[in-house]
Amino acid sequence: ISGLHIGLIAGLLFGGIRAGLALIPALALRYPIKKWAAFMAILGAFSYAVMAGATVPTQRAFLMIGLVLLAVLFDRQGISMRLVAWAATAILLLRPESLLGASFQLSFAAVIALIAAYEYLKERDLGPEYAAIWRRPLRYVGGVALTTIIATIATAPFAIYHFNQMAQFGLIANVLAVPLTAIWIMPFAILSFLLMPFGLSEIGLQLMGWGVGGIIDIANWIASWEGSVLMVPAMPIWALVAIGLGGLWISIWQQNWRLLGGGAIALGLGSLIFFQAPDIVVDERGKLFAVQGTNGVLHLSSKRVSKFSGQIWLRRVGQQIDTQQNWPKQGFSADNSLICDRLGCIYNNKGHKVALITDVQAVPEDCQAADIIVSAVPVPYFCPSAKIVIDWFDLWRKGAHAIWLTENGAVVEDVNTKRGRRPWVLRRQE
Repeated sequence: ISGLHIGLIAGLLFGGIRAGLALIPALALRYPIKKWAAFMAILGAFSYAVMAGATVPTQRAFLMIGLVLLAVLFDRQGISMRLVAWAATAILLLRPESLLGASFQLSFAAVIALIAAYEYLKERDLGPEYAAIWRRPLRYVGGVALTTIIATIATAPFAIYHFNQMAQFGLIANVLAVPLTAIWIMPFAILSFLLMPFGLSEIGLQLMGWGVGGIIDIANWIASWEGSVLMVPAMPIWALVAIGLGGLWISIWQQNWRLLGGGAIALGLGSLIFFQAPDIVVDERGKLFAVQGTNGVLHLSSKRVSKFSGQIWLRRVGQQIDTQQNWPKQGFSADNSLICDRLGCIYNNKGHKVALITDVQAVPEDCQAADIIVSAVPVPYFCPSAKIVIDWFDLWRKGAHAIWLTENGAVVEDVNTKRGRRPWVLRRQE
């Protein structure tokens, strides 16, 4: 349940109730029917949120639309940055951990950008508020498209950081799906809710289901297009903070120097240019290895073992699951950087010879030849040739490891060191 759904429910109730009351002159001329409609819309949106399960995103969406409708009750501006700030403050007081979640960041990035953009357009009075009847459908589609473009640009950095991907054809999908949601699905959702006390909700749900099926068909159709999803490497946290602060600077201020926020955004996006994927990755059990081939592609030792971890690794470097496995069971890989047998593999890259050991029998020989040892088993022997040894005990204590090879040595990172010491996490070495 997204903010769009809650907003549509509240909007349809507000407009429908106000229009119905306006048909009764005795009420419309003597009483504040607009405020009555806003109050009933709040109750309806709350009831819908409860019926939908009241998840965290639903709570946030209801709080924001509730503040907008409360502004109507108190004769204040319905949508403004001030209301967004109050909504964010309330959510962070109740759930401070949500600040680090994708849902909070994506929602508020989109809302702030939309308010800032439409305030900018409103100040310039780009056209009459009410166009000819035959132009209104075009204005509606154009509004959906513009909203999609603004929201996509605003949420793209956060989508890249959390999911490492961008939808290439989201504009087309929204132009088709949003009108279907607003005109068909949500009105029948309200109908089913109103019919529920009489045991007739199935009528509305059946019609609503046809619309949901249509949206699923649209999603499947567009997702099947070549290049529908663009994979992007992960950006560092400082880059996301720089983009967020730059976006806020542009959205909040009104003077021309608001454009200075573009520098922070450019700095954050520039981090993607300097991204360097690790040359070697091993999971915390030593069951799954990944190495970077000469073509820059990260190859997994298995597509079935630790499948979830492997997918995360590929996603973080901006890759999808390989259609072909470039990890030899025996012999050389296609680029000759990897040679394997039943005891493990030898990986040669950037002047380094790295032993990837899966059987203890390989330890004595590899300790005499490799300059880096990565072993899924304990290494009880002294390794005179190895400058770096990562064995089963290191993996058990520190979690998964990533290694960047350089001509002057290697840089090693592990999960526990990167995460830092947290009192609420039971550390394995303790």
